[in-house]
Amino acid sequence: MVKCSFCGKEEYAFKGIHLIKNDGSIAYFCSSKCRLNALKLKRDKRKVMWTAAYRESLDKKREKEREKI
Repeated sequence: MVKCSFCGKEEYAFKGIHLIKNDGSIAYFCSSKCRLNALKLKRDKRKVMWTAAYRESLDKKREKEREKI
């Protein structure tokens, strides 16, 4: 199972798109939606509501707010 570089969804390795950059790093995208958001639109995955990174950052914000109280 491979994790999508943008949304964090796990898929089989033979599905999706593998982007191999000149520096040797590999980016895996589960759909064209993830690929376009990451490469063409250059969106931050922590600011897009349907990604796992957004949910993790939201949880961290909530924990900080609870500690302040």
